[in-house]
Amino acid sequence: QVQLVESGGGLAQPGGSLRLSCAASGFIFSSYAMSWARQAPGKGLEWVSVIFKDDKNTYYSDSVKGRFTISRDNAKNTLYLQMNDLKPEDTALYYCAKGRPQLTRATLMIRAMYDSWGQGTQVTVSS
Repeated sequence: QVQLVESGGGLAQPGGSLRLSCAASGFIFSSYAMSWARQAPGKGLEWVSVIFKDDKNTYYSDSVKGRFTISRDNAKNTLYLQMNDLKPEDTALYYCAKGRPQLTRATLMIRAMYDSWGQGTQVTVSS
C-alpha cells in the first residue's frame, strides 16, 4: 500500500533553515505529482507547494514563495522541501501528499485531489 513518511522537522530560529524529506513507497513515485501542505495549531490545512511528475513544473503558495523550494529525487522515491528564512508563522505540522492522476495546475490546492497523506513532521520556528 502507499506509504509516505516525512522527516526533517524540528526547532529552528527565525531566519534559519530546515530541509524536510518524504520517503515514498507502494506506488510508482515518478508517475505522480507530489505536494507539501501544513496545518498550524488551531488552523485549517494550508497547501504549500506542488511538484509535477516531470520535475519541471513547481508551484508555491504566496506565503512561502521565494523562501521554500520543492524538489524530488525519483531514483530515491523521495520528496523534499527546503525551507529558508523561516518565520514564526511557518510553525506547523507539515504533510506530504500524493496527487491523483487528474491533478492539474487549476486544481492543485484542492485537498480532494490528493489521495494519500503522511503522518506529518512538526516544524517550530521560535527564538
